[in-house]
Amino acid sequence: MSNFRVVVVSAGTSDPSSTRLLADRVAQRVAAIAAAHGNAVTTSVIDLREIATDVTTALTSQLITPRLQQAIDALAAADGVIAATPVYKAAASGLFTSFFHVLDNDLLIAKPVVLAATAGTARHALVADGEMRSLFAFLRTMTVPTSLFAGPDDWSDTALATRIDRAALELVLLMESGFAQKVRDESWDSYQHELGSAGGTENDIDLDTDLMRLATGGSAD
Repeated sequence: MSNFRVVVVSAGTSDPSSTRLLADRVAQRVAAIAAAHGNAVTTSVIDLREIATDVTTALTSQLITPRLQQAIDALAAADGVIAATPVYKAAASGLFTSFFHVLDNDLLIAKPVVLAATAGTARHALVADGEMRSLFAFLRTMTVPTSLFAGPDDWSDTALATRIDRAALELVLLMESGFAQKVRDESWDSYQHELGSAGGTENDIDLDTDLMRLATGGSAD
């Protein structure tokens, strides 16, 4: 039996939030499917509206506040992620994208992710695949094949429940595969990490060279 850690990232700003509702429905199905497979799921939620000022502080000053660091640590330890955003002006919300912009590029490598979006019109139905998927591809995550979108007419449609079940199953199967951990164990060094974002392996860099001393304001002597 495995105990998987799933983190929900919700950028909904209202209370109650349709974005959070969609994310919670996915999380519930993930837990139920995992239980049917003999596994357990521990779910935690990063509600971005509660750390909005922390995100903007990080964007403007590179200062990571304790609350933002707590969210980063949760994602680093996650086995799976459910990322949900409202859609504004045919794009994921600025709060949602800003949060992922302040993360180290290496934080989510190979982690399985469900993409979910909500909007007031079906015209935004392609945002999850057309915009969100490219962002998470840059972060080198394993987005599940089924993305989710819920507009006003979808909540009463059984097709939404079918898509949620499919996305939840895909997430569970990816977590059960252990792919993300295998990447970290066997292929981590093959990635071109940025200094300070390599999960501790940056300590292998030899800082005691003429070039590194010059780069940090010292002398080559």
